[in-house]
This record gives sequence, structure tokens and C-alpha cells, in this order.
Amino acid sequence: MSDANEQFAGLRKGLLEFAILTVVSGRTVYVGDILATLAPTPFATQEGTLYPLLSKLRREEYVDYQWVESGQGPPRKYYQLTDKGAARLEELAAYWRHLTTTFENLGR
Repeated sequence: MSDANEQFAGLRKGLLEFAILTVVSGRTVYVGDILATLAPTPFATQEGTLYPLLSKLRREEYVDYQWVESGQGPPRKYYQLTDKGAARLEELAAYWRHLTTTFENLGR
């Protein structure tokens, strides 16, 4: 990992929830889908990080899951955004827009 990546690790970690809710908002996904979507981004992560965060998001009622049989192995948990999760995602997006505007205005 480069020095720049290490410098911003805390920022990325703080934004990971936002990134996951964004991924889950587009479709019903299983962990492999989430990992593959995040892999080419600065939010690339591993199962050991993702599963606890998904459990936290489920406890907070932002995501839910359903078991789906797989023709390629055991059943899989497919995650989807709840109504409460959609509201949380909109709050995060609105706050992100506010921060962006704030930083743009600071430089003027």
C-alpha cells in the first residue's frame, strides 16, 4: 500500500458503510458481489471486514437478507436495503454533498 493510501486508511474505513449501502442499494447482492464491486475501488476489503459490518447494518435495520439456494454450493445470503437503510443512505449522501460544498467554499 502506498504512503498516500496509508494516510487515508481511516477516512476510507469511515466511508465503508456509505460505500456498502450504495452497493446494496442498486440490487440484491451476496458477499461475493459486494467484494467484487468494491475490489477495483479504494474501498476494497475482505470478508473478515465485510461480514461484521453487514451484521452491524442488519442490527441497525439498514439491510436485511434472504437465503437463496445456489446450484454451485450451499445457500447464500442475499442482502438488500431496507426502507430505513434507504433513508440512511440518503442522509449520508446529503451529508457528503454538504461536506463537498463546504470544502469547495473553504478554498474561495
